[in-house]
Amino acid sequence: MAPGEGYGERGRTRVGGVRPRIAVAAVCVVLGLGLIGGAVTGSWLIGEPGGTGGASGFAAAGALWHSVPVDQLFPPTVKGRGAGPGGADRTWTRVAVAPDSGCADAFDPLLRKTLAPVGCARLLRATYTDATQSYVTTVGLLFTTADATAMNSLATRFKNEQLTRRTDLIPRPYAAEGTVAAAFGDKQRASWTVSVLTEAPVVVYAVSGWADGRTADDPQPAADATASGATTAPAQAGLGNEAQGLADRIERGLRRTVKSATEKPS
Repeated sequence: MAPGEGYGERGRTRVGGVRPRIAVAAVCVVLGLGLIGGAVTGSWLIGEPGGTGGASGFAAAGALWHSVPVDQLFPPTVKGRGAGPGGADRTWTRVAVAPDSGCADAFDPLLRKTLAPVGCARLLRATYTDATQSYVTTVGLLFTTADATAMNSLATRFKNEQLTRRTDLIPRPYAAEGTVAAAFGDKQRASWTVSVLTEAPVVVYAVSGWADGRTADDPQPAADATASGATTAPAQAGLGNEAQGLADRIERGLRRTVKSATEKPS
């Protein structure tokens, strides 16, 4: 301990007495607390159950929707290096941001029922177009009211029942008047993806379609539309890549925001 940190001259020059032992003990306690604190924070960040630190971090992530700027959640421009068909680069430009809302009219009835167990605190949505303005994609962040157990349960159900591949569970797009996405309605939904996070109470999704308003007669989940050898119209057009690539980038940004907002120095 440096001079001026609580000891007088006598205390600093005394050797082998009680004060040095107390100082050593104090240092050990501080180091121990630091390691415990770091372990709790780290366990939450990697999605493992921790103590109250993990619980409070999970809750804090669920409250980010009203404290993080929209440009941070939905950047005006999103770069997708290698996100297109054949590893081509993509650039998406935001054309509209929906007013934050509840979930009453944001999902088809069956998808709304499927998501009901985790609740709806707030839904944030934005619609993007690609560099050629040939495609439009709506990406959404559903902030739920669920705890970690409920989010894990929903994620397990989506995986085990392959709910991301069901055409009756496609998220709805956000069409904004006066933009290239003005004609992006339910019948234009061509490809989609849904990701249920387990380290934060958030469901991330994206749905893509053609910007010219053409109807998608055979919508295909992004996981299938991006598979090697896929020959459907959404696959050939790269709409699976549009949905998956943009959803991935928005999700990565959200994870970085969550980490920055909730981790504490050890």
